[in-house]
Formats: sequence, C-alpha cells, structure tokens
Amino acid sequence: MNEKVNLAAKLACFDETWSPKVVGELNGQYVKVVKFVGEYVWHQHETEDELFLVLKGAMQLHLRDRVVDLREGEFFIVEHGVEHKPVAKTMCHALLFEPATTRNTGEVEHEYTIEAEDLEHI
Repeated sequence: MNEKVNLAAKLACFDETWSPKVVGELNGQYVKVVKFVGEYVWHQHETEDELFLVLKGAMQLHLRDRVVDLREGEFFIVEHGVEHKPVAKTMCHALLFEPATTRNTGEVEHEYTIEAEDLEHI
C-alpha cells in the first residue's frame, strides 16, 4: 500500500548535493528529490525527457541556445536530446521526474555520475 510522501521531510534526510534520491515510482518513472548548488556538467539524455520542479530556492537551466530561470513552484521539461546544465547560485531543492532508467549525466562520465540502478531510495 502506498503512503503519502512529505517532500520537506525527505529532503531533511540528507545533505549531499548533486545526488538525487528516489522518493516515488509510477509507470516506469522515478520521482526524485535533489539538493544542489553550483554548476553541473553539460549533458543530454538521448531518449528521456526530464522535468525539473523547484521546491526551494532558484536555479537556472542552461541550454545551448538560452537560459531558463526557475523559482519556487516553477518547472521546466528538458526534452530528450537537448543538452543542458543545471546551475544554482545558492542552495536549491528540486523534484525531478524522469524514466527510472535515466542515467543522471547521460552519456557523460563525471564525478557526479550515478547509474540509475544505484540511486538511493528514501
């Protein structure tokens, strides 16, 4: 049986940045929460779209042709094949929604890379 999920409580469970945690799953999709500050690595997902919803703070999604500013309560969907780089000047808490098989750095090898099967479920 499913239980309700309190996102603030889940985010309070960890301090690591750039390390998404799975908090739910539906129809082959993961619902993840993540904390981050600074710049991520440029990457893309060949077949998966990715939703970024800002829960606390603000962030920018750098795309090759523009920058999308997101504040609390706003989301943006990065379509598959689009190169992007999340950036946050101060600590940002976000919800990610994407297929469960999505590798966080796409085909890029980086210190932030976490294989989908190695994601922590909290």
